[in-house]
Amino acid sequence: MVGTVLYERTGRIATITYNRPHAMNAVDRELRADLNAAWRTFRDDADAWVGIVTGAGRAFCAGADLNDPTGATSTGNADPTFWEMPSLSSLEAGLEIDKPTIAAVNGHCLGFGLTLATACDFVVASDRATFGFPEVRLGVPTVQGAVRLPHRIGWQHAMELLLTGERIDTARALEIGLVWKVVPHDDLMSEATRLAERLLAGAPLAVRATKEIARRGTELPLLDAIRFGETMRRVVAQTEDAGAFGRRRADDGPPTWTGR
Repeated sequence: MVGTVLYERTGRIATITYNRPHAMNAVDRELRADLNAAWRTFRDDADAWVGIVTGAGRAFCAGADLNDPTGATSTGNADPTFWEMPSLSSLEAGLEIDKPTIAAVNGHCLGFGLTLATACDFVVASDRATFGFPEVRLGVPTVQGAVRLPHRIGWQHAMELLLTGERIDTARALEIGLVWKVVPHDDLMSEATRLAERLLAGAPLAVRATKEIARRGTELPLLDAIRFGETMRRVVAQTEDAGAFGRRRADDGPPTWTGR
């Protein structure tokens, strides 16, 4: 996939790259469509087990392109209906991907960019990164970010970012739990790749089921969450990979996962 978003897979690791460096990877109509397509490709690629998203140039994503202010949430139709807005099928707005995802934040991570980072399971940040939701200073509310952020970092830290519109550096982002790890800029992709490789050590269907249980479990009453988890466990126990672990134990060798 070549254009405003790149999709590349090396082994079991897929890398999605915002590719409008001249515009600090701001989201316009074309990038929005390409980004949604890239995430769907990753979701449906049976050979891609972990995803990394990053940005080309000096920004991860600077948010919506102010020269195309409706581009991030419009199909490009002159008067799109509510249900035609592609942001409603974007990762930021709830496109469900049960594979592990890592945001490798290489620079400015603002608005839509930060919302996408908070939709990922891990955020690894360059020491040059900055974070913020500037929407209120532009006269508009933050939507997906306002929904996601309180669950991610707690109410007061979320309100600080959402209601002031100020940017924070990596030290503050690490302090409030917005990022998982901060690394020197030149080490960013190698650190994200090392994390991805660690995630590949687990059976992919078990990893995906565990993520699904964790996500649904926060939305369900305790007993319902446990029942759901037990159902998922029994389903995964019937897979080839679950049997492979038992067969390889006698050899003391690591299982070879197939994703089946």
